Parts: sequence; structure tokens; C-alpha cells
Amino acid sequence: MTKKEFTIRSTSPTQFINIDRQVQQILNESGISDGICVVFVPHTTAAVTINENADPDVTHDIIDELNKVIPWADNYAHREGNSAAHIKASLVGASEVILVENGRLVLGTWQSIFFCEFDGPRTRHVYVKVQ
Repeated sequence: MTKKEFTIRSTSPTQFINIDRQVQQILNESGISDGICVVFVPHTTAAVTINENADPDVTHDIIDELNKVIPWADNYAHREGNSAAHIKASLVGASEVILVENGRLVLGTWQSIFFCEFDGPRTRHVYVKVQ
């Protein structure tokens, strides 16, 4: 079993960042060939998801629709002013579980793992546990 952490720097208030390379590197270093890989984001205004990697318009569309449904300003009670980011992070989720076979992440042809920033730009942490 291996648990590692890496940092990621977002450059926009809302952004999806492909983290396949970092997660696969941790898997490679673990020496584990079959099992599961958990990717966890320990932040209340960020998330992680798996979605299409072939067309960047997909992640842009997801961001656009989330912004329509959960606007940045909407008479929220939270005084810090980032309630929309908290809501988006809760809806998308803080973790993903990916199967591991033959030392590779089991993802569909068009799938990638994305770190989802909803309150950036910031430096964030991502935890990966392989077992």
C-alpha cells in the first residue's frame, strides 16, 4: 500500500486540470500491479472527477453549466464570499476510485482524471493511495 501527495497550482478561478500523469507516476512508484487507486482532494472548494480528455470543450462546457446553475453571486449567507465554490465542490466530489490492472489505471479510451478548481488561483494538494 502506498500513499503519496502532490501539489498542483491552478491559474484561474475555475479550472479543470488533467492529473493523469501525476497519478500514474505514483502508481508506477508503488510497484502495485493490480488493485485500486484512490485520488482524494482535501479541500472544500476543489474537487476531482473523471471525464472526457479528447475535446477540451467538454470541460469548458461542464464549467459553463456549473456556473449557470451555481452563480458566483446569489445572496449566499457565507461571509467569505465563496459559497458557489463550496457548492460546486460538494456536487462534483472530493474523491475518485480507479481500478488498477497490470500496473495501469483502468480508464476508458477518452477518460482522464481532472482536478477541479472552483476558488482559484491557488496551490492545492492531491492525495493518492494505491493498494
